[in-house]
Amino acid sequence: MSATNAEIAAVFDEIADWLELDGANPFRVRAYRSAARTVSAWPEPLAEWQRGEHTLADLPGIGEDLAAKIGEILASGSCALLRQLRHNHPRGLTELLRIPGIGPKRVARLHHELGIRTPQQLVQAARTGRIRTLSGFGARSEASLLEAASAHVGRDRRWKLAVAAQHADALCAWLQAAPGITELAVAGSYRRMRETVGDLDVLVATREAAAATERFLAYTEVQRVLAHGRTRSSVLLRSGLQVDLRVVEPQAFGAALVYFTGSKAHNVALRRLAQRQGLKINEYGVFRGTRRVAGETEASVYAAIGLAAIPPELRENRGEIEAASGDGLPQLIELADLRGDLHAHTDATDGHAGLAQMAAAAQAAGLAYLAITDHSHGLAVTRGLDAARLARQIEAIDRFNAGHSGIVLLKGIEVEILEDGRLDLPDALLARLDLVVGAVHSHFQLSRTRQTERILRAMAHPCFSVLAHPTGRLLGKRGAYEVDLERVVRAARERGCFLEVNAHPDRLDLDDVGCRMARDAGVPLAISSDSHDVNGFAALRFGVGQARRGWLRRSDVVNTLPLAELRRRLAGTMRRDA
Repeated sequence: MSATNAEIAAVFDEIADWLELDGANPFRVRAYRSAARTVSAWPEPLAEWQRGEHTLADLPGIGEDLAAKIGEILASGSCALLRQLRHNHPRGLTELLRIPGIGPKRVARLHHELGIRTPQQLVQAARTGRIRTLSGFGARSEASLLEAASAHVGRDRRWKLAVAAQHADALCAWLQAAPGITELAVAGSYRRMRETVGDLDVLVATREAAAATERFLAYTEVQRVLAHGRTRSSVLLRSGLQVDLRVVEPQAFGAALVYFTGSKAHNVALRRLAQRQGLKINEYGVFRGTRRVAGETEASVYAAIGLAAIPPELRENRGEIEAASGDGLPQLIELADLRGDLHAHTDATDGHAGLAQMAAAAQAAGLAYLAITDHSHGLAVTRGLDAARLARQIEAIDRFNAGHSGIVLLKGIEVEILEDGRLDLPDALLARLDLVVGAVHSHFQLSRTRQTERILRAMAHPCFSVLAHPTGRLLGKRGAYEVDLERVVRAARERGCFLEVNAHPDRLDLDDVGCRMARDAGVPLAISSDSHDVNGFAALRFGVGQARRGWLRRSDVVNTLPLAELRRRLAGTMRRDA
């Protein structure tokens, strides 16, 4: 039984954690992080892919050394380097890196000077005042670490949406082969496109419940059966993800899908609305007395209580029921509405493919234009572009566009927003671009006021088009930095620039609340992949899901525009004569 892509990526991420704790060369750390990202986003299982005409070294950004490690992991589920790193360090130490606001240098000091190895020990040390005794920490740092570590200890394990999607897609493909299944869906927070999910709720409609259950329990990734019944079963996959199967009759599938999709708050509001109408609604249908009046489809369930069908992403009891009772539900954006991508990287910096390769991949993904936005030199670890290299890339993009049809490359940069709000490339050079994407990659610990002023100063620059990943969060690793998002949104509206919905599975930034705030303020958004390789455009579906959770319509997103109209909008952000 070969390791899955997600398991391979997890090994590389853990290796990177250990290397980071040891103060290893940052380029080596980044190589493992990039490899993890490439593997986790790969569209087919590597165990099958390598059996074809390819070798593992053909993967973008994967050299012979990493390819050998992938082969080792496929064969055994681990590799010698990871075993060595684990042997040389206390167990659980990397879990400290999962706590927002604590980096590898702090972890190393806490371990070496206070003997802290786990989040629980960190909580105890903070509560007893031991952390403030270390130079450079203090009472304020101690309080912040206590809050973050306590939240981390108290939470259940959650899985990034993109990782859960790999498991869901593979499991659904397996279940489809069971006889008699007429409907199949993954419900719960996964279907609502939450950034992370706790488990998977799989729902099937069939009159052959035993066959569906037998197929489910025979899935090759099942490590342990937690429960086994005629209509309900639960398993733990080898990855640690729990999956629950519920088998229902076809005439109740819609009601069950509404019920198990949730959210809990949404379902409670539906039941109360039904009760006021003399109806009862549950996972089996909508009932008037003992007579079922709806339940086969979700639309029939909502219609029975006087509502338009509510998209799963909106089911959080945040006004969607009131909107559905009238004509207030938005026509949400679809993946097919995207015509281009305004944030992507090449091998000129930390990407793994050249201009032509990225263009071909974007075209294959159905896009008509792609902005090349490699990092600027302020982010040294990515080999960012200085003025001379960016000038050469501008010329290369012009040559590409002159010699190719089918897709247009836009000239851009992901420019560093320095601590004082300046951009780290010359104004005259930025003015030659089609767009400038500004980003914060450092000084995350600034106060709310200083961080906000820093971003506002950058946005006021004559050449500023898009604020990338506006709150800087990394899911499961780093919380959002302190920033007054309302002020940023107001400034974006006044400035005429855009905010990004970064679709990268580690970010999904803005979150749904920020998306809706921007939409309500009339600030356009760009759903961007932040792709670093040819498979990165697949992440756009997660960005669209985030946008839908934020009630975004096609008209709210600038990269749904035809190229000519987009160019006019971008030109408005590039005040070259200001």
